[in-house]
Amino acid sequence: MIPGVSHLLFLPVGDLDPGLGCCGWILVIVSFFFTIITFPISVWMCIKIVKEYERAIIFRLGRILRGGAKGPGLFFVLPCTDSFIKVDMRTISFDIPPQEILTKDSVTVSVDGVVYYRVQNATLAVANITNADSATRLLAQTTLRNVLGTKNLSQILSDREEIAHNMQSTLDVATDDWGIKVERVEIKDVKLPVQLQRAMAAEAEAAREARAKVIAAEGEMNASRALKEASIVMTESPAALQLRYLQTLTTIAAEKNSTIVFPLPIDLLQGIVSGRK
Repeated sequence: MIPGVSHLLFLPVGDLDPGLGCCGWILVIVSFFFTIITFPISVWMCIKIVKEYERAIIFRLGRILRGGAKGPGLFFVLPCTDSFIKVDMRTISFDIPPQEILTKDSVTVSVDGVVYYRVQNATLAVANITNADSATRLLAQTTLRNVLGTKNLSQILSDREEIAHNMQSTLDVATDDWGIKVERVEIKDVKLPVQLQRAMAAEAEAAREARAKVIAAEGEMNASRALKEASIVMTESPAALQLRYLQTLTTIAAEKNSTIVFPLPIDLLQGIVSGRK
């Protein structure tokens, strides 16, 4: 075992031990001379190129070189002793498969989401974990179940932004040692059982009907109060009642009815009868 390899996992790149040992340096020198002897043919084996969105992690005799990731652009490797791994630094998105979750109030729901992440430290993403993408996907599924398991159904339906923010914070902390930066988490859909949907729809309909009845009752009460006030005014002025009758007759005549039934006030008849006498 090469000294210092056991300390490689969670150390910053600048702290990695560059010592290759005597045999290691001999192999590096031999490879260098081989490159010089076979020049310019060997130049095609030594010069590598990485794109703008990529970084290269160089291993020399199994050890990560001091200086961290290389790129973008050209970089130099020694044949036989050096190998490298390319890491994509672009933002990657993936869907969280629908998860069957039992909420805090014992309701089973199916929830899915989407996660956006990128590699922040290429060296850690290569040295600290076998497959950063697969590990992030599995961790996102587990985090979704753990976070939603502590919420009620009403909180899941109304507080999606808060749940997504909590998931992002949890994932970001958990993947920090892997060199992963979780940029965004979104809850896509919350699927309820069919029976629960019907029950919620019936409850909402009953609540709407109850509110409609209350509003109708309040309208009747306000109308009765207005009629009471109008009757008091008409009682104080008998002529107002007769004017109201004439106004009603005008309204009926405007509808072009052939037959008009008009109630004649008794007080008016009494006045006419007493005048004839």
